Amino acid sequence: MKISAFKIGLVLIVIGMIWVSVIFNQTEKNHEDTLLKKSNSIESKLEFSGIGIGYYKVYMPEFIKENVFVQILDKNLNIIQEQKVNTKFSVGYFDFDKDGVYTVKVSNISENAINLQVEFGDTNSQKMVAPGIMILVGSLIMMLISYLKIKNYNIEQPDENIS
Repeated sequence: MKISAFKIGLVLIVIGMIWVSVIFNQTEKNHEDTLLKKSNSIESKLEFSGIGIGYYKVYMPEFIKENVFVQILDKNLNIIQEQKVNTKFSVGYFDFDKDGVYTVKVSNISENAINLQVEFGDTNSQKMVAPGIMILVGSLIMMLISYLKIKNYNIEQPDENIS
C-alpha cells in the first residue's frame, strides 16, 4: 500500500488539531451561568501564572439586542481590557505577564434582565507551538502536492474548426 504525501499532510493536520484541542480542553477555566438583572454585575476570578494569553467567552442564549460591558482586571484591579458586547456570542483575548489572580467583570448595561453564560480561562498558548507547527507543515505539504497535481493536469481541448 502506497502512502502519498497528500495523505501524510492530512494526517499531520488532523493529529495537530486533536493535540491543540486536548491542550485547550485541559486548561483551567471558570464557568458562570446566571440571570443578570438590570445594572448588576458578576465577577469571576482565576489565578494565572507566567506569561500567556487569557480568554473570556460571553454567551447570551436568549439574545434580544442586549448589551453587557466586560472588563478584565489584574491582581491590583487595574483594567487590562474592556469591551462592550452586543452580540449573542463573543470571545475576547488578553495578554497577561504577571502571576496573580485576574478577574472578569461583566455588567448588564441594558434595560432587561439577561440570561448569561461567561467562561474565563487561560489558553495555554505556550504549549500549542509544537502542534501549530505540525498543522502548518501538514498544510504546506497538502498545498504543494495539490499545486503539483493541478499544474500537470491537462484538459483535452476540442479542435477549433469543427464543422
